[in-house]
Amino acid sequence: MDEIWLAAAGVGGMFALILMKVPIGVAMALAGFVGFGLLGGWGAALSILVSEPAGILESFELAVIPLFLLMGSFATAGGLSADIYRLAYAFLGNRRGGLAMATIGGCAVFGAVCGSSPATAATFGRVALPEMRARGYAASFASGCIAAGGTLGALVPPSIIMVVYAVLAREAILDIFVAALVPAAIAIALHLATIAIYVRINPQAGPAGERFSWAERFTVLRQSWAVILLLLVVIGGIYGGVFTVNEAAAVGAAFAFLVALLRGRLGWRGFFGALEETASNTAMIYLIIFGASIFSYFFTVSGAPEAMVRSVEGLDMPPLVVIFALLGIYLVLGSIFETVSAMLITLPFVLPLVTGLGYDPIWWAVINVVVIELGMITPPIGLNVFVLRGVAGDVPLGQIYRGVMPFVAADLVRLVILTLFPVLSLGLLAWL
Repeated sequence: MDEIWLAAAGVGGMFALILMKVPIGVAMALAGFVGFGLLGGWGAALSILVSEPAGILESFELAVIPLFLLMGSFATAGGLSADIYRLAYAFLGNRRGGLAMATIGGCAVFGAVCGSSPATAATFGRVALPEMRARGYAASFASGCIAAGGTLGALVPPSIIMVVYAVLAREAILDIFVAALVPAAIAIALHLATIAIYVRINPQAGPAGERFSWAERFTVLRQSWAVILLLLVVIGGIYGGVFTVNEAAAVGAAFAFLVALLRGRLGWRGFFGALEETASNTAMIYLIIFGASIFSYFFTVSGAPEAMVRSVEGLDMPPLVVIFALLGIYLVLGSIFETVSAMLITLPFVLPLVTGLGYDPIWWAVINVVVIELGMITPPIGLNVFVLRGVAGDVPLGQIYRGVMPFVAADLVRLVILTLFPVLSLGLLAWL
């Protein structure tokens, strides 16, 4: 019992440090180091403080993170986000609410390239919001659509957060990517359905745009060859067995670099800016992973995961009730923390609990991403809402919250469906 109380104190100390504005990775590392020092001695704790980060730096699987980040930076510099949006608008813009549908489609595709939810929301806040407002869209509806569409950035494979989960949970990255395909398709379909219902009830919120002829559509399609080829190379290469995930990320980064270079949009300043952005984001993610690894080691050695499973079993509650309780907690965490942080703070003690209840860790990877991303647009905070507020400075925060609420309702429906029917996440994986 002393070890269990020490583990609980470690969790409390970690959150206390985070509230004191200590960086999340540092807070987790400190809590894990002190906790393990009290359990196993300070010499062993110092050894863990060195060996865990060293092992992570040697991880071949985690090398995919800077490569995907670099691909996203070069893609943004090369104007591929504008290509995606223009292509989606050419085929959907003539419908009522079509520009919003094009935004959802663009966010989904750009999310597959970028892999970051806030980055997707920020990018389309700059690309799509001015276009939507210029064509008479209500500011609340337009901004809410972009904030919600940004959450697709972490769910559509390849996804950085899924790579991180796979490494720490010791699961195959490709298995998690495959498991996310059907949930991602459901997410896109529900968002599109939400838009269709919303503009039917309130037609002035999303008026129909101009209709492109088929000749014009094919012209836009031809002009968007770069982003289409990038997606075919990266995603098709991964699922077709041509590339490993790491190789696909490297090829994608090189391709995005060449496109930006050939388009004349990547001078020395842009090139070094992309490298600086990639290095900064990579360092932040790695620091959090270092801290999570050290804290996870301490928490596992304390025996707390097994004690938690036994305690939950002793309550004689149905496992599904426990899962929904965890989802409620994650909604709050997702509204406060960035996706990687929210997941890694809790993974050391939540994952053993979930698997101890008999649930598949790959299924939980998908559910975990879905619920945290939902938290990122859920009041009273919602990180994506604040990101969009920073991009669209003249749209009041209240209007963005009002516009995002229909998508929150749709995402809650999606979360319940995926939770009740794990086959939607695992069926494709089992079939393959």
